[in-house]
Amino acid sequence: MAALTVSILLKPAALDARRGIVRVHPEVLAALGLQAGDPVRLTGQRATACIALTADGEAGRGSVYADDLTLGNIGARDGDSIVIEPVTLSGARRIVVDGPVEVAVAVTSDVLRQALLSKVLSVEDNVSLLPLDIGGAPRDVVEATRRSLSNTVGFAYTSTLLTVVECDPPTAAMVTSDTVVIWRRGGTAARPATVAPALAAVPAPDSPKETVPPVADLAGLAAQAEQLHELLDLGFHHAEILESVGTQVSLGILVTGPTGVGKTTLARAVAHELGVPVTHLWAPEIAALTANDGAEALRRATAAMAKPFVLLVSGVEELAPRDDRSPLSTVFRRLVRELIAAGNAVVCTTSRPEEVSPLLRQPGILEHEISAPMPDAAARQALLGVLTRDMRLADDVDLTAVAGRTPGFVVADLVTLVREAGVRAAMRAKESGAEPAVTGAELLAAAQTVRPSSMADSSLELAQVTLDDVGDMADVKQVLTETVLWPLTYPDAFTRLGVEAPRGVLLYGPPGCGKTYLVKAIAGSGRANVLSVKGAELLTKWVGESEASVRDLFRRARQAAPTLIFLDEVDALAPVRGQSTDGGTTDRVVAALLTELDGVEDLRNVVVIGATNRPDMVDPALLRPGRLERIVYVPPPDAGGRAAILRSAAKGVPLSSDVDLDVLGGELELFSAADCAALIREAALSAMRESLDATEVTADHVKSARSRVRPSLEPTQLAALEAYAEGRRG
Repeated sequence: MAALTVSILLKPAALDARRGIVRVHPEVLAALGLQAGDPVRLTGQRATACIALTADGEAGRGSVYADDLTLGNIGARDGDSIVIEPVTLSGARRIVVDGPVEVAVAVTSDVLRQALLSKVLSVEDNVSLLPLDIGGAPRDVVEATRRSLSNTVGFAYTSTLLTVVECDPPTAAMVTSDTVVIWRRGGTAARPATVAPALAAVPAPDSPKETVPPVADLAGLAAQAEQLHELLDLGFHHAEILESVGTQVSLGILVTGPTGVGKTTLARAVAHELGVPVTHLWAPEIAALTANDGAEALRRATAAMAKPFVLLVSGVEELAPRDDRSPLSTVFRRLVRELIAAGNAVVCTTSRPEEVSPLLRQPGILEHEISAPMPDAAARQALLGVLTRDMRLADDVDLTAVAGRTPGFVVADLVTLVREAGVRAAMRAKESGAEPAVTGAELLAAAQTVRPSSMADSSLELAQVTLDDVGDMADVKQVLTETVLWPLTYPDAFTRLGVEAPRGVLLYGPPGCGKTYLVKAIAGSGRANVLSVKGAELLTKWVGESEASVRDLFRRARQAAPTLIFLDEVDALAPVRGQSTDGGTTDRVVAALLTELDGVEDLRNVVVIGATNRPDMVDPALLRPGRLERIVYVPPPDAGGRAAILRSAAKGVPLSSDVDLDVLGGELELFSAADCAALIREAALSAMRESLDATEVTADHVKSARSRVRPSLEPTQLAALEAYAEGRRG
């Protein structure tokens, strides 16, 4: 049977959660010779079987989307590599499950079988009582089962987990109406799916089950690796030097950096190089437990380790949050102190250091902090070289070009990109029968489909356009090139000449004249990440939340640099202060924006573009030098500009010879760029209304479209904007 190595991602659909369903790209199903609804085997640290359904169109070909229950059943975490393959399904003859006593007493075997009906089980799997809605039991049976469980167990049945202790056959057994499903006598607590990975110590560095990359392969983290190596080496191997000096070193270390940048791998690689064993805990798994269970999990995870060792805790902000002093966080802080005092090391990682409890960063706990940065272009190229070292690459592969097309990508994103390109190459080879090799085109195509994790929120979906595709507006394009593209593309030139790059630009003009399209074209030209925020999106009624959203926006922009922040309808986000009736929320947001743009913290490789059709409503302090200092008027297109826009919009439209776009552009007075594009679109629809077999768009179709599409520009609004522009020029 065919098998593929893919990433497993924690992203269940609402109706899939805890029902034994995974989502897979249709092309991956086809490569495995499967159809939607067929069973698959997933293999991580252990194996289980699930029902595979098709994922949506945005899913990656190198990923499987699953819930927390499935991740726990295979002993994997979000982003781990697993093997997916077809599996032969058998009807289960007998299933024995274990669970809480109160549930086992209340739920009969018949109701239990109905709750598990059509699910695919294996021995030692965790399984929920949530009935399978998709392709499972009939709707009336599902509803009856839900009512029965709700009446006997209460709403807690939705989160209750059971453990399969016996299964005949032992793997890939589907529960049917003929399956005998019974409780194990006595009934005990099920093994929580989220606890199992946390309690298991990571295998020792020399274990064949665990692949630890050498420190030399951690491109972009050489300085951080050296700093961590010096601390651990001094504490573990040179205690006599510390004693001779009369001091000691505290091996509590906090490693910060964006998600996926390689913080955990950094700690494991350095520990492996020093020959020190590591036990790895994922903090969210422990934090999800009760205080007693969490404390027990922490003690069990470290009790069996040989001394000295490194305790590695990922996502520590979940276990010791800033604003929640829970009993479990107190136990964790005490455990860290005890481990460090006993000569061990504790390395905690976080992508949100501002949310970590200050009590955890006191002397004697996490004294040292190491910051892992985003990889720059050179580091991304080196990482791509490492990741493709064992791949068969075609001669046209240019890793420098791929690195240039992946700003904001962290190591995890590059791993996904390489895997996506490999799957594309395998599918192409499967169809053509040629020898598989990853081409440059497949790597670049994968770079277009894999979204950097640092830009998971508020990112702008970019069309494949550049400034060359923007009709007319030569002066506007020149200003934007100098103000936006040059600082992002040639930062060294500004440093060499001793000048500071502009921080931002304000685009203003009538609606529909291409402000947003210009931003998309700039992003396409400059190879920068784009964060797009509508003005009102950052405003909330909760005190402090809006300002925090502004700070978070700029924090993510710094992490993903080079970045372009696009603030659409900026007049709603930063109106003139002192005139609001919202309790001062917008005034505080304006202050936060001013601080981020021109505050103490440097804003490097980040450019802000604001867009508005009411520039007079924007707070003047935002428009002074050092902030949105370049104010660019995007005028309505003139006759030549309208003709250029029509030609751009009609690039893929078969126009007949009697359509003269230059003449048409001269006739479209008060038409915006959006109106011109709508006119071409409506003309094509007119041709389709006349005949669905139409092969070209004629002048009659354009005339018919003109009777439907009306100009949207208003003379009074244009006059006000022209007056504002004239005042700025004066």
